[in-house]
Amino acid sequence: MAVAATLREYLNRWGVEYEVVPHAHTGSSLETAEAAHVPGDNLAKCVMTEDYRGYLMVVVPASHEVEFSLLDEQLDRRLELATEEELADIFVDCELGAIPPLGEAYGIDVAVDRRLAECDDVYFEAGDHAELLHLRGEDFRDLMAGAEHGDYSRHL
Repeated sequence: MAVAATLREYLNRWGVEYEVVPHAHTGSSLETAEAAHVPGDNLAKCVMTEDYRGYLMVVVPASHEVEFSLLDEQLDRRLELATEEELADIFVDCELGAIPPLGEAYGIDVAVDRRLAECDDVYFEAGDHAELLHLRGEDFRDLMAGAEHGDYSRHL
């Protein structure tokens, strides 16, 4: 599978340059960081959540986990994990569990952990379990300008 079409079109529309980083097929974001030889702190992973207001894509470093109490408090919501199966209709061009963190491309609201917004380089799933995209931190910050920003995670 190549870069998800929705993601590719979105990045092209914004004129963002990216590098495709192939890696061995992996089953978790930390395995992906290791296989691709990138720091877990620079690999953006998506955690899809939902509440009565709808879905919220929470983007945190692969080396972290979402701290739901912080997330709920900062955003005044009561979020819970969405199931991968219910997301298949939204992310039709992505493999389950390999969702790119650019929710805007898919019409999904985003909350990004500030730690990622501080990175010089950011990596994330391209829509499958065998390729990452590498963006300059500046481009990632520009793409996340409309997202909520905060401290939503803690180190594993």
